[in-house]
Amino acid sequence: MNDENTKIRSTTIITVRKGNEVAVAGDGQVSMGPTVMKMSAKKVRHLAGGKVIAGFAGATADAFTLFGRLEQKLEEFNNSLLRAAVELAKDWRTDRMLRRLEALLVAVDSETSLLISGTGDVIEPEDGILSIGSGGNYALSAARALSRHTNMSAAEIARESLDIASSICIYTGGEVTLETLESKI
Repeated sequence: MNDENTKIRSTTIITVRKGNEVAVAGDGQVSMGPTVMKMSAKKVRHLAGGKVIAGFAGATADAFTLFGRLEQKLEEFNNSLLRAAVELAKDWRTDRMLRRLEALLVAVDSETSLLISGTGDVIEPEDGILSIGSGGNYALSAARALSRHTNMSAAEIARESLDIASSICIYTGGEVTLETLESKI
């Protein structure tokens, strides 16, 4: 059952930092091969008592494992997102069980936006915009254009970018989850 027809496809998560706001939006579609299995999955959530927002693309069980690990690292490092992300990425890359996880994470707090991967990457964008998942490049392109050429808020850009990605990527769609924080940058 691990052929192309049953492969679980990804999603689209976008983070936008603009003005005094940072927004994270994710679609709710879950697809298996050519079939949409669910339209209302919640792939974006608050961590660290609401101080961090994280989103995932990839295998759901793997992502929940990573959310739990990120939450532990945030507690361990006094809610320092950068330190927690670096430690999670190190564990993810070197731990035998975690290495098998198939997901990507984005996480933001009031000051930092990060992409965290299982290859040890912790990437902070120069322009405050990050996107992951199968529709990630479409959402990223849309967000960059909207950020530069409109007066839309971070939340409006995130939602519109996700809508544009869903009009191009067949693995992006469904209910949108959008969360925001006040940005200090």
